[in-house]
Amino acid sequence: MRNISKATLLLIFAVLLLSACSASLKEEQNAVKDAVTLAFKSEPKETNKENKDIKYYLPFGIEVKEESPNNIILKSGSKTYILFYNQHEESNSKIVYNATMKQKEYDVNETFDKDQKFGFLLIKNTDKKINEMTIGIGGVKITSQSKTKQLASDAKIMSEIIHSVTMK
Repeated sequence: MRNISKATLLLIFAVLLLSACSASLKEEQNAVKDAVTLAFKSEPKETNKENKDIKYYLPFGIEVKEESPNNIILKSGSKTYILFYNQHEESNSKIVYNATMKQKEYDVNETFDKDQKFGFLLIKNTDKKINEMTIGIGGVKITSQSKTKQLASDAKIMSEIIHSVTMK
């Protein structure tokens, strides 16, 4: 009888733990939406980096690891961000968004329109703790993998970068 009570208690605990984890994913996704919306509606940060095609802002601690045509690989410790840009697309273009949507299905798909700018937020939960997040405006997007508990803080950084990009 005692083993049945222990098993029942363990099962209840497991269900509660799993439901708490899924709730935190939803809460974190909502926090990401709020962070991206706020960044999209605010003034962009002043640019502090540039290459032959674009100017952009990088927060302290993030550095350029590698550049290739239309891509910039950014690093912050073990975190990697991929900044993609198409200098031939305007900030209201939906081409990069549509091309990204054809690659896979996303758990979160939010779009934003303001002042002739089209922005988007895409999140794909790839496993229990890791998410692929893409944030874009027009012909520019940034992608990274984030732990669920870091989604909102990574979204803030990514939004600041993406919102600052200007074509030369």
